[in-house]
Amino acid sequence: MSQTEFNDPLWRQGISGAQMLFVAFGALVLMPLITGMDPNVALFTAGIGTLLFQLVTKRQVPVFLASSFAFIAPILAAKGEFGLPAVMGGVIAAGLVYILLSVLVKLRGPNFIDRLLPPVVIAPVIISIGLALSPVAVNMAMGKAGDGSVELVPYGTAMMISMPALVTTLLVAVLGRGIFRLVPILAGIAVGCAIAAMLGVIDTSAVSQASWLAVPNFIAPELHWGAILYMVPVALAPAIEHIGGVVAIGNVTGKNFVKQPGLHRTLLGDGLATSAAGLFGGPPNTTYAEVTGAVMLTKSYNPKIMTWAAVFAIALAFIGKFGVALQSIPVPVMGGILCLLFGSIAVVGLNTLIRHQVDLSEARNLIIVSVTLVFGIGGMVIGGKEFALSGISLCAISALLLNLVLPGGSGWRKRDLEEV
Repeated sequence: MSQTEFNDPLWRQGISGAQMLFVAFGALVLMPLITGMDPNVALFTAGIGTLLFQLVTKRQVPVFLASSFAFIAPILAAKGEFGLPAVMGGVIAAGLVYILLSVLVKLRGPNFIDRLLPPVVIAPVIISIGLALSPVAVNMAMGKAGDGSVELVPYGTAMMISMPALVTTLLVAVLGRGIFRLVPILAGIAVGCAIAAMLGVIDTSAVSQASWLAVPNFIAPELHWGAILYMVPVALAPAIEHIGGVVAIGNVTGKNFVKQPGLHRTLLGDGLATSAAGLFGGPPNTTYAEVTGAVMLTKSYNPKIMTWAAVFAIALAFIGKFGVALQSIPVPVMGGILCLLFGSIAVVGLNTLIRHQVDLSEARNLIIVSVTLVFGIGGMVIGGKEFALSGISLCAISALLLNLVLPGGSGWRKRDLEEV
């Protein structure tokens, strides 16, 4: 990384920052749209979260933080049962999990997480997150609400919209070149919305009535232990995703960010970003692999670029018409794209098992993976009205406890972290 790159003129940094936000934009706004949050708030909290991360890491790591798809299932479940303010309290608590992990890493070293959360624990949780969400994607693609309770768009019309959106996303991801390969979600949304407009499905009346400048719909959090129990266990999976993201951007830039500024600082930054999002009513944050790919492609290693991306995200958050236009995206458009995205989450879990050569013929590993998948996908509930664990939260805790209780097991990334 050359020093001259760190002295790029401001206009070039600004253009690069806008490009990074463009790459992250599709996934950034799609997650809040799925969960019923305000996309403008998500833009604001992504910007604030990225700035907090840069502050904690002394602006050394060129990453962008935004909406985490890993939390979709618990947010939908907790929102339906406790309401969105209680969900925000759970998001704050999830951020505290990162902060606690950062303290433990500082005290005991990065290998502590390797022993606590090996791939045999994290992989089935990630698989469960993707597969548990698959009915939501299919229902939306067919024109229904995520839970299938009501038909929002006639089936035939919905399929004429969702399938081209899906195919476009696939083709751009596979055949796209350069920066365009990094924005398949935006391409899918564009094609899906164009077809929806031709079929008369998009209603833009609210856009014309909305103000150009408007304060995002911030939501104050509430403390509710039930919602917290939905959210906190799920934070374990993105924590491992975070470590992978930090190692990946280190490989791209040729620096060892695990040692400098240190994994404890990056985890702390991610935790503060997520808790801050909960304070304002936004979704939990995570490092974006799409942006890491863009950094590798463009060789824009200067962390100041992410400052610009964060500032642009905050500015966009106050454009009222922009948020209303995003909320007018038809359900089938999102559903078609989610058929790929939720499946991709499950594949990440499968790839984790394969890459780390987890031996599923070993009774210990087989038990952990089997019980975790059934609890997570099958909808197991343990507890009553006052205190209950279910779905992804239950499977995450089950995997963690089984790993601690069953004999055997060892660290899994010690060699990887030492070699970086």
